[in-house]
Amino acid sequence: MKHAATAGFAAGVAMMIGGALGAVSNGGPAPGALLDTAVMNPMIAGQAMLPGRDIADNLAASPIHTRLTKALVQTGEVSALKADGKFTIFAPTDAAFAQAGAMTKAELARRISYLIVPGAYDSATLLRMINEHGGDLRLRTAEGSTLIVRMNGPTNIMLQDEKGNIADIAIYDVYDSNGVIQVVDRLLEPGGPPHRVAAAR
Repeated sequence: MKHAATAGFAAGVAMMIGGALGAVSNGGPAPGALLDTAVMNPMIAGQAMLPGRDIADNLAASPIHTRLTKALVQTGEVSALKADGKFTIFAPTDAAFAQAGAMTKAELARRISYLIVPGAYDSATLLRMINEHGGDLRLRTAEGSTLIVRMNGPTNIMLQDEKGNIADIAIYDVYDSNGVIQVVDRLLEPGGPPHRVAAAR
């Protein structure tokens, strides 16, 4: 465990944990030194991930996130991951995108915003909250739907989308100036009609 949208989303960049994590009854990322720039990040495919960079810049530097980076630009959501505030993105690799197949721009935007959660969730926070919520932690995403986070064996964390698909976290805890990247091996998707998430006032 050490390391191994909708069009309204951009307008809702400022949303914070209080309004966007309705599926989580209590708790949340602990305050303090979570995003300390002195932290040592894991590398991604041999490329250094710098904690002083924002999420968008670190993803752009990753050799295995070229399709995610392109999708963020195409859908206009890159601005969210360069903004102030704290976010966690469950970032699918290029291989995960290849498995997902073709999507319309609207479908792609929705699926990307489904992988973004307001708040900075590193593995220690996720483990604590999984335990506090009886093994099934439900996180409200920027898209408005929920992701289920639970353990996959004694040490690994996995995600389940609303359609029952599973993704494992392949690289944990890439700290950024405005949040955390958790690299995942599948492009998950919400179920049902699109949701709307109100921005924080």
